[in-house]
Formats: sequence, structure tokens, C-alpha cells
Amino acid sequence: MDIDDDELYRLINVKVVNSFPKTEIRTIECKDYEKIATSSAKNNNRKDKGFGLRDNSYLSSTRRNLLKFLPILRTVLSLATLRLTGGVRGPRLYRDVCSRASNRNLVRLQVATGRNPIMSPPPYADLGKNARDVFGKGYHFGLIKLDCKTKTSSGVEFNTGGTSNQETGKIFGTLETKYKLGEYGLTFSEKWNTNNTLATEVSVQDQLVKGLKLSADCTFAPQTGSKTGHFKTTFQNENVAINADMDLDRNGPLIQASAVIGYQGWLAGYQTAFDTQNKKLTKNNFALGFSTGDLILHTNVDDGQEFGGSIYQRVTPKLETGVQLAWSSGSNNTKFGIGAKYDLDRDAALRAKVNNTSQIGLGYQQRLRDGITLTLSALIDGKNFNSGGHKIGLALELEA
Repeated sequence: MDIDDDELYRLINVKVVNSFPKTEIRTIECKDYEKIATSSAKNNNRKDKGFGLRDNSYLSSTRRNLLKFLPILRTVLSLATLRLTGGVRGPRLYRDVCSRASNRNLVRLQVATGRNPIMSPPPYADLGKNARDVFGKGYHFGLIKLDCKTKTSSGVEFNTGGTSNQETGKIFGTLETKYKLGEYGLTFSEKWNTNNTLATEVSVQDQLVKGLKLSADCTFAPQTGSKTGHFKTTFQNENVAINADMDLDRNGPLIQASAVIGYQGWLAGYQTAFDTQNKKLTKNNFALGFSTGDLILHTNVDDGQEFGGSIYQRVTPKLETGVQLAWSSGSNNTKFGIGAKYDLDRDAALRAKVNNTSQIGLGYQQRLRDGITLTLSALIDGKNFNSGGHKIGLALELEA
């Protein structure tokens, strides 16, 4: 399949037909969130195997900007010549494209079956995560942070970080090493922090059953002699995500479990915890959500007393918004907040949020160069603006 650059500029819509039955590439988004390809295989009656290509005139004005996206388009088109048939599913195609395309340009490739994207339901703890990220990521009020990440030629990852609390003056640091044996699905990690606590974790994934992850971790504090341990299991496929873990308390383990079921964009989850020592439930949480890709709704009820909900929407390729609402029946307190993130360009982003107590959060993130990112943030007390008490934060991330 020989296609010159001029033809690639024109061939934006890429349909996947018989080679991937009932499968479609819905969007390919780049780091500056320019959508360069959309498609739908619905009602496609082509009998030839390969990719159907169609013109998209609305991108003609951004012809020059598409130059950097040509490697991705060529990668997608080259998959047709590989004649990947049979058991190739959406996630497999996602990994194939990601492994071949430029990591700087490619952010995500959504692959869909029918009308909705093929994606596994998230674990219960990640329900509503998109909205929480709008309110949480990029804000470091009252802190000065430094994070460094590097990876050796042998595959060992080193992560180290430090945090200085401007109110208490306390400094906290961590060091983590991680090594993966991909062919065996094994991951080894060791952690140490300035509280002199050592932690070790070993996990194995996709070996016994595809989608199953087993892990064990333990911590040890030499100064106090305190020891903890956990066994964790996770199973995830296109329809369900199940988590179960148990600690190693001699007096009686605490068993926690959760499950999330997904169907055509709908998500329903349940989370529980059972204290075997006292023989009672300590958690009884329910959640319900709906996702359409650019719009995600989430509601939850915790122990029949805490009610919450969130809305996440990608309004434009560069603008993300979030809304959070919480109400406690015990204290009759209501919490409400709205937040947004706007990408100025591929290297800079603005963040803002405000809640019902008139606390205003502002953030600015700038990638200075590859592997160096600076984040500035500020928390303003709108009710007591003149009395001070505002907080600022700074974070520097280094990656090599």
C-alpha cells in the first residue's frame, strides 16, 4: 500500500472492515489533542478486506499541522497490509499502534465495537477518576515537590521524590525501584521512605488466566518492629473488573472486595469490607455510572450515609471540565465544586477550580523541555481574601 504524503493528508477517515469484524477506530488523539481521524464501521457493506478511506474536508485548513501526524497515519494504514484477522481485539490493536507510533504525539487510540468503545470497566476505586483528576492533578497547595524518574538500560526503573510542607516544615522523601520480567508477567518493586519504612511487592499478571493479576506486598519498620502484609487479586476483562484483597493481621484479617460490571457504557459497582475479628461489615458502598467517552457520569452511596456524584466532560479537544457534589445525611453538610483544565498548547496547561466555601484553586503547568515539567499552583480563600492564609505550591518533575 503506497500512499504519498498528499494522499495521506486527504485520507483522514479510516474504516476497519472485514479484517476486524464489528470493530472501528473511533478517534486518534495527539498530545495537543488535535483529532486527526474519526471513523465508523456501522452499516459498512464493503466486502473487500482492508481499510475504506474517505475524505474529510474540514481538516484542509490544518494541512501543515498534519505533517507530524503522518507516522501515526502510516502505522494505522500499515496494519491493513498485515492482514491481522481472527482474535485481534480492540486492546490488542491499541497496543500494536502505540508500540509503533510516536509516544510524543500519540495520547490514546480508542477502539470500539458497535457504538461504544471497547474498554474494560475500571476498578471500583477508579470510578469517577476523570472528574477527580480535574480537581486533584496539578495542585500542590502548601508544598514544594520534586520527583525524579529514570530507567536503566537493563530495565530497572528508579523513582525518587521529596516533599516539603511549608506549614509544618516537615520533609518527606521516597525511593522506589521496579523491575519487570515481561515474558513471565512478573514485577518486583521495593520502596523506602524517610519514615524508615521498607516495602516490597511482587506481582504476576496474565499467566494463570488472561486478565488475572496476583500480588503480595509487605512493609517493615525497623525502629518499631511493625510489620504488615497483604494478598491482592485483580481480574479484568471487557465486561467486569473484580478486586479482592486480604491483610495478614494475626488477630483476624480484614477482607475487602469490589466488583464493577459494564454494559454498553453503563457501569454498576459494589464495594464491601468484612472485619473477621469483629465479624461485621465495615464498608457497604454502591456506585452507578455512564460513559460516552467525552462525557462520564458517576454517582455513589457509601454506607447509606454519604452520597456523591460527579460529571466529567471533554468540551473541546483542549478543554476538560468537572463537577463534584457530595452530601452527608449524618451532618447534613453539602459540598460542591466545579473545575476545568485548558491546554494552551502541547507544552502548557491552565487549571482552575472553586468550591462552595469560596476556595479558589489555580494552577499552571509548563513543560520546559523533554523530561522537565514545572507546575505552579495557588489556593485563595475567597471569604477571607484580605486576612491572608493563602497557599502556594511548586512541583518539578524530572524524567530521563
